[in-house]
Amino acid sequence: MKIIDITLDRLSLDLDPPFHAAWDPVPRTRFDATIVRVHTDFGLVGIGSGDAMDGFEAYRHLFLGTDPLDILNHVRTLETVSFHGARYWPLEAALWDLVGKVAGLPVATLFGNSARRLKAYASTGEIRTPEARVESAEKLAAQGFRALKLRIDRTGLDEGVEVVRAVREALGDRVEIMVDLNQSWRMAGDVEPALDYAAVRGVVRRLAELDVFWVEEPLPYADAAGFRALRAETGVRVAGGEMHPSTTELLRYLETDALDVYQMDVVLAVGMHRARTLAELAQLKHRQFTPHSWSNGIGLLANLHVSAGVGGGPYFEFPYDPPGWTPQRRDFMLERPIMIDADGYLAVPPAPGLGIRLDEAVIDATRLEA
Repeated sequence: MKIIDITLDRLSLDLDPPFHAAWDPVPRTRFDATIVRVHTDFGLVGIGSGDAMDGFEAYRHLFLGTDPLDILNHVRTLETVSFHGARYWPLEAALWDLVGKVAGLPVATLFGNSARRLKAYASTGEIRTPEARVESAEKLAAQGFRALKLRIDRTGLDEGVEVVRAVREALGDRVEIMVDLNQSWRMAGDVEPALDYAAVRGVVRRLAELDVFWVEEPLPYADAAGFRALRAETGVRVAGGEMHPSTTELLRYLETDALDVYQMDVVLAVGMHRARTLAELAQLKHRQFTPHSWSNGIGLLANLHVSAGVGGGPYFEFPYDPPGWTPQRRDFMLERPIMIDADGYLAVPPAPGLGIRLDEAVIDATRLEA
């Protein structure tokens, strides 16, 4: 079997009302997605998505004519490409989708088959008042979520802590609460400095009093020593690595025990194969793997298969913050939006590959002109 073509469908969905993510100073009025399709001479097509794939045309020739099942060679090729250009891990997701279709098995089965479903946490994205966030949290708990993540803006620490306090007081121990400080990386063009270590330590100590389950991305990636010190000085779990692009640096994190929870996104950071390796190493060191999954429904599925394959947990990230961010918006290219079950779990699709079912009519309607 050989790859005969790799096509990209660039899509854009208008958002009304807009979604104002805590990590991005510019409200999002549209949601872009790129669908990667790997076509083979056997008629099978692998599907992936997650990042924009801008500039990929210059590297397409590296994959045409090759066997799509030579996964490790493709991973190594993508790593060389990422050194010179962008991260094209959605292509690896499409290749794994193909491998699963050839084998007639879900990718999670190929990755270890540790779980058929994972308990989800509601990953909220907007900054809201205590009253509005409590109202939202009550609705999330009623839908079956037993954990949720709240964002704290670095320019409003006191306000953020009060939101966490309000949710804890309103919901008690009915839900676990995670907190994301979004300090480890920046959107393009954001050059504002991160909070210093003393400020972060102070806010994490306050959050410890509210029994938060973890504090996520509290420091820049370069400050691995700070991550270790923060864990030791506050007693709070520290999570991170969601967008970290370097497998070797993440190995150094593991060697120096920098984090409690590793969160590498398989379509945005280091790919599915490498994320699986790092996840298994983390578990062997009695640490946890819970991948970031903020891309779109296809990226969410890729992360779900890896996490279920290796037995990630204790929760799986489910981006959800209505009305601004819903499965209907995130998964607009799919026939059906992905949603948790009544018990708060997210099931692995039983179909071969990643279980992606595209809505071709919606893709045609939202496709951008080349």
